[in-house]
Amino acid sequence: MTRLPDRRLFLLGLPLACVATGAHAGGGGAKQASEPAVRLASIGIPVVRNRQVVNYLFVSVRINLTMTAPEAKLRELEPVFRDTVVRVSHRISFGKADRHDQLDEARFKSAMMPEFTRIAGPGNIKSIDIVSQSPKKHLG
Repeated sequence: MTRLPDRRLFLLGLPLACVATGAHAGGGGAKQASEPAVRLASIGIPVVRNRQVVNYLFVSVRINLTMTAPEAKLRELEPVFRDTVVRVSHRISFGKADRHDQLDEARFKSAMMPEFTRIAGPGNIKSIDIVSQSPKKHLG
């Protein structure tokens, strides 16, 4: 008769497997912890042509901070960063000149860098990344 492994051995090994899995999962978090940033979830900004809204772009932004920046304090200011994006996007249309379903990333970054620096303080922001962009209407 074949003997099946004892259930007690299985139950003893279960906590070890959980600890090993938790240690493995924590490895990715250490990489992100070394790169301080503030993430702005999807923000709807208008694209304006001839004083008319022709589309909305939903943009997710990552503000990369310097290593000396007070990351926790700046993460608390996330609503202020979001509000600034909305306010500036109502003054400047960030849609590409030839396509109103795409973000002009260079214009966005050049307009937002001084605004974000004003909020965060000089020397705290390294760069701005556009994580994702999605238009409300697609050009066919």
